[in-house]
Amino acid sequence: MSGQGHSHRHHDREHHHDHGHEHGHGHHHDHDEPYVSLRARALELLLVEKGLITSEAIDRIVSTYEHDIGPMVGARVVARAWTDPEFKARLLADGTTAVRDELGLVGAPLMVLENTPDTHHMVVCTLCSCYPWHVLGLPPRWYKDHAYRSRAVIEPRAVLRELGLELGPEVRVEVWDSSADLRYLVLPERPAGTEGWTEEQLAAIVTRDAMIGVARVRLPADVPVAAGGGEDGGAGGAD
Repeated sequence: MSGQGHSHRHHDREHHHDHGHEHGHGHHHDHDEPYVSLRARALELLLVEKGLITSEAIDRIVSTYEHDIGPMVGARVVARAWTDPEFKARLLADGTTAVRDELGLVGAPLMVLENTPDTHHMVVCTLCSCYPWHVLGLPPRWYKDHAYRSRAVIEPRAVLRELGLELGPEVRVEVWDSSADLRYLVLPERPAGTEGWTEEQLAAIVTRDAMIGVARVRLPADVPVAAGGGEDGGAGGAD
């Protein structure tokens, strides 16, 4: 656990994990989002002008990351972990190898963090926007905002509350700081009432925000919850 000056608040109930940010981007992080956006747009225009690629092709690539390579891939990982104890054990022990061997996904080293009734994990990148693209696709806009990046490690409960997730004081909050060398995926708690569901049915209810740790997985409104098996806490995650 790092000591980057971040407070351990609420009597040591919230923790910030920092494994060293050596991103090597070579630019000032406080302004990297506008800079990167402008640079990407300039490169796109140049490639189109040179006839090396079309705008339509770029749109297809973006759409693929948003809808195919995107959070639905991570949702499959979560659903399989919920239904296959052996896969879950491998996933928690070595996320990088598990997603590669089982699903053929190759990307930055990946650590999977399991949410439990008494421990809740959330992910941030305090210096820029490192993110597990190969399992979650494009990051949400708020993930890259300076406000989220700075406040998540200082007042995670307040940030979660603003995103719609209220945690009780008995729940320990763990904040994990992504880097170029290690990315994180949260394995959410499986909601009550999904016993007997198929992997495909489960994957359909897993959201990107739950896999970042700013929301819980919820049943669709039209699915009844068994008596005594209701969910606690809030939903969350605005784009």
